[in-house]
Amino acid sequence: MKILKDIGIIEKLILLFVFILLLIGVIASWTNLYWFNNVYVIEDGFIEWLTVLPLLVIVVVAIRYLVKLSSKRNWLFSVTMAFLAILCFFVAGEEISWGQRIFQVESSSFFKQNNAQAETNLHNLVVGGVKINKLIFSQALIAVAVIYLTLFPYLYKTKSWFKNLVTRAGIPIVRPYHIVALVVTAILIALCNGRNSELLEFAGCFIFLLIVVFPQNRETFT
Repeated sequence: MKILKDIGIIEKLILLFVFILLLIGVIASWTNLYWFNNVYVIEDGFIEWLTVLPLLVIVVVAIRYLVKLSSKRNWLFSVTMAFLAILCFFVAGEEISWGQRIFQVESSSFFKQNNAQAETNLHNLVVGGVKINKLIFSQALIAVAVIYLTLFPYLYKTKSWFKNLVTRAGIPIVRPYHIVALVVTAILIALCNGRNSELLEFAGCFIFLLIVVFPQNRETFT
């Protein structure tokens, strides 16, 4: 298949790594639910720390693009790279509650009262009975992802003005295999019995790393 021939060895290895761990999770969720929930996808566990890894790599990649290419691109490119680096650093910090459990730091009274898990992070805050995580980090994120994954590639291929804008702004455009990988991930997550959110975040972050490092418009970043 042409879609497989266009994928480099590093990309294939990352995809293989991700899907093996997803399959382990799916099988474990049906054969040993206790181990799955309390060992495999536990807070500060193996999967959560792996989720942080691609985010930090993206931070490094974005800073590298910013340093090496900002003088050769316009201000919009620099803004995008700076935003990407800050966003991924923020999400990585939120994922591990900014090291709270690592350094045994107790939450302040504000977070104890207003955080669903009594942790020092923003995505688990509850405001007016509404979980920020569900409103912003789930519903809004899904809407943005759908637009980015479907509308952006279409406009990039069909509209020259949009392609120019994307090039100026340094926005990575997804390749077909990225979308296939996300669909396969969604299917595996749906088959999971138990806490599947950690697996979804893990796979999603690694695929996002592939989009950033190996986009359709790689010439924009060279």
